[in-house]
This record gives sequence, C-alpha cells and structure tokens, in this order.
Amino acid sequence: METPMKTPVRTRVRTPARTRLRRALLGAVVVGGICGVCGAGSATPGAQAPLTEIRVSYQPALYWALPFFVATEKNWWAELGLQPVFSIFPAGVPQMAAAAAKSWDVGGTGSVPAVLGHMRFGIKTIGLTNDESAANALMVSKAAAAQMSANPAAMKGRTILLTSNSTGDYAVQSCLKKYGLSKQDVSIKNMGQAEIISALASGAANLAGLWAPNTYAVQEKAGAAELCSGKDSGAMVPGALVARSEYAERHPEEVAKFLAVYLRAWSWMHANRSDALALMRRFYRQGGVDITDAWLHQEFASRPTFDLAQQLARMERQRSNANVSDMDAWFGQIAEFMRGTGAIHTVPPSSAYITDAYMKRVDADPRLREFANRTR
Repeated sequence: METPMKTPVRTRVRTPARTRLRRALLGAVVVGGICGVCGAGSATPGAQAPLTEIRVSYQPALYWALPFFVATEKNWWAELGLQPVFSIFPAGVPQMAAAAAKSWDVGGTGSVPAVLGHMRFGIKTIGLTNDESAANALMVSKAAAAQMSANPAAMKGRTILLTSNSTGDYAVQSCLKKYGLSKQDVSIKNMGQAEIISALASGAANLAGLWAPNTYAVQEKAGAAELCSGKDSGAMVPGALVARSEYAERHPEEVAKFLAVYLRAWSWMHANRSDALALMRRFYRQGGVDITDAWLHQEFASRPTFDLAQQLARMERQRSNANVSDMDAWFGQIAEFMRGTGAIHTVPPSSAYITDAYMKRVDADPRLREFANRTR
C-alpha cells in the first residue's frame, strides 16, 4: 500500500449509516495518508543531484506522524536529497508484517510493535517519536463511567475491547494492574480501533483500550471518559523510530538524513506552535480526524518529544553501571509485558535491536546536526 509523494491519498472511512454520531466517531480512525502535497517529492529549483528514494512507513493522523507531513509541506526531504514514498498502516502489527516484503525502509511505530518487529523481522529501533504514556488509555462509556470511576474493581468479569499487541494493550493491562486486577479477571476481545469506536458509539461496549486521537473523539462525541492512561498506571509508553536492518546497514547515510528531517520537524513545531497547529489540523482532517482545537493543544501539552541531544541522552548506556539506557529499561518492560501475553517467548536483549549508531551519525555531521536543530 505504498503511496508516492506526488499522488494524494484519499481517506476511506468506514461509515455506518445508522447515526450521525457513529459516522463522526469512525472518522477518528485513520486509514488515509499524507495528501495535498503534490510535487513535494521533486527536486528543489536548481538542484543538480537526483533525489534518493526512501520508503517511509507510518500510521497516519497520529501525533508522532505529524513530522512526516510537516517535512513534506516544507520540502525539507529534498534539502537533504531524499524523496520519500509513504506506506500507511492502521496499526503497528500489519506495519511490521509488511517489512517481510521489504515494502518500507524506515518509519515510526509504537514500542510494542517495534519489539515484535525485531523478534519476527529483525527491525531496528533507531530513536524515539514521543512519550505517549498519556495518549494510550482505558476508556469507559458514558453509561458506565460513574460506576467504573467510583469502583474500578467492578471491571472484573467485564469485556474490554482492545487492539492486541499494541501500546493500547500495554496501557490497558498496566491499568488493570493498578486496580489490583489482571488479564485473567476480565475478558479481552481483540478488535481494530474502528470497530472499537463503533462499539462504544452504539452502546455495544463499555470498556475499551484506545490511543489518541481516538481517545479524544470518543470523549467529545460519545461522552466516554478516560478511566486510566498509561501514565496514570506508571507505565512509560515510548514511540519508536525504526528501520529495516538490511536497509540501515546498506544505507546508513540515508537513515541519518531521515532522522535529521524528523527531528527538524519537531524543532520547528515547538518554535512555531500556531503554525504547527494549523498544519496539524489539516493533517488530522485529511486522515478523517476532526477534533476541537482544545484537543490539538492537548496533544502538544501531554506528549513530550525529544530533540537530538535528548535522543542521545535517552540512548546512552554508559551513564549506568549496568550499561542500561533509559530506552533499554522502557523497552525491556514492554518486552516483559509481551512475554506475559504470549506475543513473544523470550525477552530479547535491548542491545540487539536498539541502536544509537544512526542518531550519532546525525550528531557527528555538522550539516545534519544543524539541520536537525533548526527552528526555521
């Protein structure tokens, strides 16, 4: 499902005909891609060298995917000689599975699918997209909100809809643990985010695991409430920048350029918030997500990102006597959770798939370092 830069992608949203509410809610699930950027993949006027194609995978209309849209709008890829071709996926598991066919080279994904991608397809984690601990949550319907908020233990024996092997799954199970419950105390039903939203909207479900911006949409348009987020439960939920091992080994400079483009987008957005919000609104709407400005501001307020220096600090293993970086610890906890669910049978050493080699390339190259930190 690759999408060349010059070809706009039309969003297709599952739209049941029964109620306006369900139509609006289903729009929160992203199945589209970056559009309205015709010509952004071509060389800048006067450029001499041809652009190098790089295939970028992501899940659209998500906060951490916004840098791809901003960089495309600003034509920053071409400044470093890159021409991205985007592959879009509704969730991380199918995204990782597509790596087996070598349909993408680099991209962003959740931390749970990043670990799964390593175990099954040798995917490398090369950086962080954001801290999405507050963005993955256990949601409760309007009808059950008062009861569950007053007595979370009332969830025992109930059914929770969630997308398995996702950061949402990780957050839900962390929340259950917070309330003295386990996976065995409830009935877990695996569903896609679109189906979950439909079930909440129709009253067919009371408990669900969702991630932003779907969490905002069900609160705004269905009166659902957030019972517990990953942050509330003490779970660190990082997002991952990833690369196929074979591609990264053969094209380390392109991987470093990809990282520089991504980091520059965040640097610019934090320095130009009002302009960034305008682009964010467009990006979300093109992906079928239409939420109020208050929720857009909430995205920036609740989801920390990492500049070049912070990326390197979070990946630094020498700071610890045990040679364990912050990222090693975060992803190690996620891998333990995945072993507990049966998604993986062993916990891999983080050094086998988390590497700072490409981020260090950015830092070691004066041009890329300046580009990554540029705010204009």
